[in-house]
Amino acid sequence: MVTFLVRRVLAGLVLLYVLATAAFAMMSLTGTDAARNVIGTMATQEQVTAKTRELGLDRPWLTQYGDWLSHAVRGDFGTSWFTGEPVTDTLLVKAPVSLSIVVAGLLLATVLSVALGVAAAVRRGSLDRLLQLTAIVGYAVPSFLMALLLSATVAVQLGWLPATGYVPFTTSASGWLQSITLPAISLSVGAIAATAQQIRGSVIDVLRQDFVRTLRSRGLSERRVLFRHVLRNAAPPALTVLSLQFIGLVGGAVVTEKVFGLPGVGSTAAEATVNGDTPLVMGVAVYLVFIVVVVNLLVDVAYGWLNPKVRVR
Repeated sequence: MVTFLVRRVLAGLVLLYVLATAAFAMMSLTGTDAARNVIGTMATQEQVTAKTRELGLDRPWLTQYGDWLSHAVRGDFGTSWFTGEPVTDTLLVKAPVSLSIVVAGLLLATVLSVALGVAAAVRRGSLDRLLQLTAIVGYAVPSFLMALLLSATVAVQLGWLPATGYVPFTTSASGWLQSITLPAISLSVGAIAATAQQIRGSVIDVLRQDFVRTLRSRGLSERRVLFRHVLRNAAPPALTVLSLQFIGLVGGAVVTEKVFGLPGVGSTAAEATVNGDTPLVMGVAVYLVFIVVVVNLLVDVAYGWLNPKVRVR
C-alpha cells in the first residue's frame, strides 16, 4: 500500500509541475500589457517601460519562470501586481469561500446520486424513468443557468435565501449555510445526474452476479446484501465519476461565484487573468491543481481499499 501511495503522490507532483509550467507559458502568450494595466492607461511610455522593468517582464521567459518556480517551491507565490497583497494571503481569504460551495456541492451530489441510483436499480419502472428524465435535465442545463434560475426564483421572488454575498462560518453558522446553499445546488445538478446514472448501472451489474444469489440463499436480508456487499462492489466506478465531477465543480465555481457575488478563488482568478496579474493567476492555478491532486489521491486510496487488486498495479 505504501508503494501504491508513493506512486500516486509522485504522479501528482509531476502533474502539478506540468500544469504550472503550462499556465505560466499561456500567461506569457496572452499579449496583455500588465505594466500598463497596473499604472493606468494614461501613463506615458517611459512610465510603462519603467514598470515593465520593475516587474521583471523585460527578462527572458525562462528566467521569469525559473525565478517564480524557485520561490514557489518554498511556498512564496509572490505579490499581486495590482493589489500589492501577498498571493498566499489572498488565497487564504478566498479559498474558504470556493471550498465551501464546491465541497457542499460534492456532498450533496454524493448523497442524492447514491440514493437515486440505488433506488432506480432496485425498483426499476417509474422511478427509473424519472431518473432518466432527471439525468437529461441535469446534462442539458449548465450550472450558470441553474444558478441564474435559482437566484431569480428562490432568492429574489420567494426570498427564502440570499441572492448574493457570503457569510463566513466563524461569523454565523446559519448565515454561512444560507449563503452557500443555492450555489452548491446549482453546481451539483449535473454531478447528481452523471453519478446517479453510473451508480444505477453498477448496482444492476453487481446484482446480477453469482455471489449475490449465494448471499441471498444463505438467508441474508436484502438490506444487508445491498448496503454491505452490493454497494461496496459497485462503488469504484462511481468514485471515478465523482472525482471527475469534482473537477467540473471546481471549474463551474468560477461562473457560479460571479452569479451569486461570492468573493471566492474563481472570481478572483477571472479578474486576475483579464488584468494579466501573473503572480495571482499562478497562485490560483497551483492551488486549484493541488486540490484536484489531493482529491484524486483520496479517491485512489478509497479505490485501493475497496479493490485490493488496484494496489499492485
